[in-house]
Amino acid sequence: MKSSPAGDMPAKEFREEGHRLVEWLADYFQWSLGNPVLSRVRPGTIREGLPSIAPEEGEPFERILSDFERVLVPGLTQWNHPGYFAYFPCGFSTPGALADFLSTAVSQQAMLWRTSPAATELEELVLAWLRRALGLPEGFEGVIYDTASTAVVHALATARHEKAPEVRTRGLAGRGGPAFRVYGSEHAHSSVDKAVITLGLGHENLRRIPVDAEYRMRPDLLAGAIEEDRRAGHEPLAVVATVGTTSVTSVDPVPAIAEVCAGQRLWLHVDAAYAGAAGILPECLWAIEGMERADSFVVNPHKWMFTPFDLSAFYCRKMDLLRAAFGLTPEYLKTSEVSDARNLMDTGFQLGRRFRALKLWVVMRYFGLEGIRARLREHMRLARLFADWVDREPGFERVAPVPFSVVCFRAVPSGAGDGDAVNQFNERLLRVLNDTGEVFLSHTSLGGRYVIRFAVGNIRTTETEVRRTWDLLRELAGSSGASRSSPAGPRPEQPQE
Repeated sequence: MKSSPAGDMPAKEFREEGHRLVEWLADYFQWSLGNPVLSRVRPGTIREGLPSIAPEEGEPFERILSDFERVLVPGLTQWNHPGYFAYFPCGFSTPGALADFLSTAVSQQAMLWRTSPAATELEELVLAWLRRALGLPEGFEGVIYDTASTAVVHALATARHEKAPEVRTRGLAGRGGPAFRVYGSEHAHSSVDKAVITLGLGHENLRRIPVDAEYRMRPDLLAGAIEEDRRAGHEPLAVVATVGTTSVTSVDPVPAIAEVCAGQRLWLHVDAAYAGAAGILPECLWAIEGMERADSFVVNPHKWMFTPFDLSAFYCRKMDLLRAAFGLTPEYLKTSEVSDARNLMDTGFQLGRRFRALKLWVVMRYFGLEGIRARLREHMRLARLFADWVDREPGFERVAPVPFSVVCFRAVPSGAGDGDAVNQFNERLLRVLNDTGEVFLSHTSLGGRYVIRFAVGNIRTTETEVRRTWDLLRELAGSSGASRSSPAGPRPEQPQE
């Protein structure tokens, strides 16, 4: 059945195809368990499997879904697979997926309050729920962005507006004066680099501060760098502290960093995109200690609160300053609403805004805070279990603390030393492990060492997948044999099909 030339899909067809799609997804969640986590298609496969030009005549939805299954599904990396342990797992959950479907179907565009009072006010409400769950002050006003990368751009732009409001009209060239400097640790996310580039601050004006033995920014070296820059004629602008760095999930000492920022009158932005969610656990309040002193911070429910991508919760205690930096209302968007009706378009460079708040609201209601806490605790338990196996096993070593649900480790064959041979062994080990299709892990580099990262965060992950990953690692590394191998570093054998 096709739509008429002048209308949408008929209601009867929508109902039938909607049921078909839900049934397909329910089957897919089971099908995915027996299929590779990491897609095995070669570059170009997807393009080659589909026509190069659009059809002139409409096609039945059933045929479209069939092609999706035949051509696109093999090219999916299964982020919602229980064996997905790479990077930071996505915050998938089926209630969240249903909410995303509902959000798309009602098709809200929340640029102005009047264009969607529901989306505007629900965003305010659900961000207040999350802020209170974290125990942070009411003075933080929130807004939803797509990612933490967007959040840091807005944080630094607001910091710049506070120091030099003339940049809004005259640009950096018209400002004159010394170059602004931004500070982050060696392990701060690359989005900080991109933010200083995007804002015209200059990449060379981002200073990376060394870390301690647990990969946390050193406040003493931060203070020294700021003083050094002032003497050199630069103008320190902002510091980005991290709660849960990408490589090792380390937590910068935010209270001490806040003290430095207060003394130097610098903007403090806290990137808590991954680990900020742990702050809803009473036993993890230490992780967000000092965040109440920040000027802005971000938490990503799409990383570890089971909310489908994308949803980044940004909070700022100076939101009026942010609005001053970004607010712009052309005549065709002016309205007569009362002053307490806030427009989301004023809180950033994006005009149109999806109804993202709906999926966080649904997830928080469906699971409840206690349900979310229970799942976070289980993920941390599974990570500690895996870390304990690593610690006990000859031929493996853990290379960083495990404060949350990520374990950084590597295989260390006996006699291989600590150089390229060990790095190459671990690189091959990871490749062969991922080639099994059962699991997917990623890596990082620490002090010149190639390190494997095991990140638990998927709502469907159980101890079964964690145990299977460890068994595969021991088998492929030859836990007993590899530890006695030559310094050249053995190549793990590809498992038999």
